[in-house]
Amino acid sequence: MAVTKVVMPKLSEAMESGKIIKWLKKEGDRVQGGDILAEVETDKADVEMEAFGAGVLRTIIVPAGEKAPVGTLIGVIAEPGDDISALLAGVPVAAPSGPGAGAEAQKPPLRPAPIPAGAPSAPSVQPAPPVARPAVVAGAPTASIAPPRGGRVKASPLARKIAAQSGVDLRLLQGTGPGGRIVRRDVEAAGVAAHAAAPAAAVVPGVEYEDRPLTPIRAAIARQMPMAKAPVPHFYVTSEVAMDRAWELREELNALEGQPKISVNDLVVRACALALMKHPGVNASFRGDAIRVFHRAHIGVAVALEDGLITPVLRDCQAKPLTQIAVESRDLAERARARKLRTTELSGATFSVSNLGMFDVAEFSAIINPPEGAILAVGAVRRVPVVEDAGLGVGRRLSLTLSCDHRVMDGAMGARFLQDLKRLLEEPLRLLV
Repeated sequence: MAVTKVVMPKLSEAMESGKIIKWLKKEGDRVQGGDILAEVETDKADVEMEAFGAGVLRTIIVPAGEKAPVGTLIGVIAEPGDDISALLAGVPVAAPSGPGAGAEAQKPPLRPAPIPAGAPSAPSVQPAPPVARPAVVAGAPTASIAPPRGGRVKASPLARKIAAQSGVDLRLLQGTGPGGRIVRRDVEAAGVAAHAAAPAAAVVPGVEYEDRPLTPIRAAIARQMPMAKAPVPHFYVTSEVAMDRAWELREELNALEGQPKISVNDLVVRACALALMKHPGVNASFRGDAIRVFHRAHIGVAVALEDGLITPVLRDCQAKPLTQIAVESRDLAERARARKLRTTELSGATFSVSNLGMFDVAEFSAIINPPEGAILAVGAVRRVPVVEDAGLGVGRRLSLTLSCDHRVMDGAMGARFLQDLKRLLEEPLRLLV
């Protein structure tokens, strides 16, 4: 039977290396084609890695917790009698993890995980500045401080007022006025002495700052965004949509028993899919010597994570009803946050939607995700004053901004797409067809 190389797969377009989270099969385990061998951390998600051959997992080269570049040999599947020595020549092999593993002393030493170039090996810590010592104010009057005393404190009305404003405790002062009465100069002198003796309030001992290494998602964003914004000539088209009828339809649908809940974003995605079928030039990408026009709407839906942004793909949105888009969109978002997306859900979008409305953002402009030709930025649905035929009223309004690749389309094409998108949302019954 043929020997099968297990290599680090390329699980997304931007992936350059992957980290083995854990092996689900041990050395010596028999596997079949399609079995899940391991979980791999990519720059976008944690993905299950399948076996592409049958046999015994003879050796694990890259153990759990370590990274490997795409295409690197990380394991070998073969029958027990097959000779795999040529594959392993010069490759350090991890310690056996299955039954019958040798004694601890026979295990090769663990290799340290590689550190990405330029990444600090540990947080860089700056020492805190020294704490300031009490200052001595030359020429300042010296207050006479006495132990706290009970009973009524003898003080002038002006001294009491100044003490209340400056926070001086009159019970601690020895008055210099007639009969030991506390006067203005006693309170002022005590305030100057207390200020001079106090340490600087702004100086806080401890760590001043730390350098945190980039997470895989943040590192991928750092690589991809300069490649997107700089070479791609962006232009932007913005329109305001009257969402009153769409909001009412959404509330009616969500009140139905047993129906999936519909979000504003679901309405926008469905409207985009229909508009893209009418304007295929927006559902396109620049390919150097050609413009590739897509006839199916695979829409990327941006999901915010703690350490970055990921855009899983809803496929064939033009053929899916609103309720199905709602169910699949929610499922994708939940699995994206749990880092459980499948490889096919991480790439292949022809158009993207980025919605920051849930953060009360009125409007914004999004950066195109190459090779896509456009992305739609969706703000919050706001209740605002509007001028209608009957006069001044209150309406729900939504700002949409389309970012376009000028190599793929011009302003008029983007504007016509946005015009039809607006019409679909303002006549929302067309979204149910």
